[in-house]
Amino acid sequence: MKPMRFLLAVLALPTAAPAQPAPLFEKALPDLPGKEVTLVEVVLPPGGASPAHRHNAHVVVYVLEGRITLQVKDKPPQTLGVGQTFYEQPEDIHTVGRNASATAPARFLAFFIKSKGAPRTVPVP
Repeated sequence: MKPMRFLLAVLALPTAAPAQPAPLFEKALPDLPGKEVTLVEVVLPPGGASPAHRHNAHVVVYVLEGRITLQVKDKPPQTLGVGQTFYEQPEDIHTVGRNASATAPARFLAFFIKSKGAPRTVPVP
């Protein structure tokens, strides 16, 4: 295959969704049978965003660096900066999750309380 055709073929391949970050902390909650707490650090590159999803968990977000815009279905979007927090209920559909900057990364911690072994994120069509 000629180099240009090969490059065009590679660029036409669908891109995979970013892998979920490895947990910084994960522990079963003995006084809440079947539940666990998980802590992850998420880094969004400049202009980065996540597709619509849900967590089926209680989630608290704490911004460490940059600014992020978050929205759950039927609620207005919120843009958060360093030190600010956001809460998602288990039934919420996360419709917007993006870095508010096109030039600087954003970094935040996400604390999940969820069913033990359940996925942290579930895509929503």
